Amino acid sequence: MDRPGQPDRPREACGVMGVHGHPEAANIAYLGLYALQHRGQESAGICSRGGREGEQFVHRGMGLVSDVFGEQSIAKLRGRHAVGHVRYSTSGDSTLRNAQPFCANTDAGPVALAHNGNLVNAARVRDELEGRGAIFATTSDSEVIVHLLARSRQPTLEDRLVDALSRLKGAYSLVMQTRDALVAVRDPHGFRPLVLGQLDGAWVVASETCALDLIGAAVERHIAPGEMVVIRRGKLGALQPFPRADCGAFCIFEYIYFARPDSNLPGGNVYAFRKELGRRLAREHPAPADVVIPLLDSGNAAALGYAEELGVPYDTGIIRNHFVGRTFIEPAQTIRNFGVKIKHNAIPGVISGKRVVLVDDSIVRGTSIMKISNMLRAAGAREVHVRISAPPTTRPCHYGIDMPTRQELIAADLPVPEICASIGADSLGYLSLAGLRDAGGRGHCDACFSGEYPVPITADSSPPQISLLRESSAAAAAEG
Repeated sequence: MDRPGQPDRPREACGVMGVHGHPEAANIAYLGLYALQHRGQESAGICSRGGREGEQFVHRGMGLVSDVFGEQSIAKLRGRHAVGHVRYSTSGDSTLRNAQPFCANTDAGPVALAHNGNLVNAARVRDELEGRGAIFATTSDSEVIVHLLARSRQPTLEDRLVDALSRLKGAYSLVMQTRDALVAVRDPHGFRPLVLGQLDGAWVVASETCALDLIGAAVERHIAPGEMVVIRRGKLGALQPFPRADCGAFCIFEYIYFARPDSNLPGGNVYAFRKELGRRLAREHPAPADVVIPLLDSGNAAALGYAEELGVPYDTGIIRNHFVGRTFIEPAQTIRNFGVKIKHNAIPGVISGKRVVLVDDSIVRGTSIMKISNMLRAAGAREVHVRISAPPTTRPCHYGIDMPTRQELIAADLPVPEICASIGADSLGYLSLAGLRDAGGRGHCDACFSGEYPVPITADSSPPQISLLRESSAAAAAEG
């Protein structure tokens, strides 16, 4: 079932931010997290570092960035270096203990780590660690990285991070703060974005370019899959500790839905890509229409591309309330369609008496789109034609996107005509997988549409990693 107060769509896990060598590091990280708020609204946190001893200062809280941080909390985050994080859980409970960055003291010095992604073998490695005496403070898979790092016998924290990540599989784009360095690394498949920039002589790392735009930083480049960047005393070094995977696996849903439209991802601008999907959708599934409207805000660019391709007027037929929180109190005497109306409301003057094409990026369970289709009819729409700028979502994601189970995905078992009937539309058209790939989606992870997982989700995924862990543990015991 849908989470309380949540729309009928998947959610992305997190956004990360790192700043090295800026006199207002915490404030820069705070502003960057503001720009990355769309990547997680559950919790936010910043850990800064300063002083000769590399003392760390941390502040975390539940809620939006604006709720978690104020002038006083930012003022306490002293130092010229900082890492930040916004979270939406895909693994672990929604509690303060899972808020990041995770901070720890190791025998090699203090660390603060912020992680975006999902580790497919984290549960097995965690069980192995707990069996050897490790005590976990959170239920997040990200804490597994901290434990492996702390137990590694490598000489430096950067080497320990490589050692830890070599034992894990899945998606990770992360930043780590040490006593004297900022480290940024992406997994060999490059599932999640991570970009490098400069601001007033300082180095900045962020999940998306929109964060660099907000703080006025110049974009240097995207960190490559399998690459590790180490910034120490203002100097940048890059190495490739993990061989880049043979096939590119950047998450196509970053382009379709998650990333901000003004961001530039490794393959190009997000808005332009979405608009092209709309054009291709129009060529594949034209509809007799008087007006094309988007389901705000995710359908905007695709709807505009669809309308331009067919020469049909584009208009705003649904208004979205941007100030709805994660939960709300429903009146005792239930208002008809209360759950959808608190977020969206139709404009009869745009819709009444017209054949309407409603464009969105995805249908997950189908419950919200059904209510919106009914809302459009109640506002006087003569026909409602639903168009989706992506293929049917038939599989869950295991790399950092919070999707329902396969049994809950409406397209997993129902053919398109039956989905159309269930949502109450006059017609329904999805962009084909070939159309998505031809638009620029080749070489990306599209497992949620195709079922082709770049990192296999099988029982065979974890044992090699656990055996490596046992070898490391045995070596540590021998040295002790």
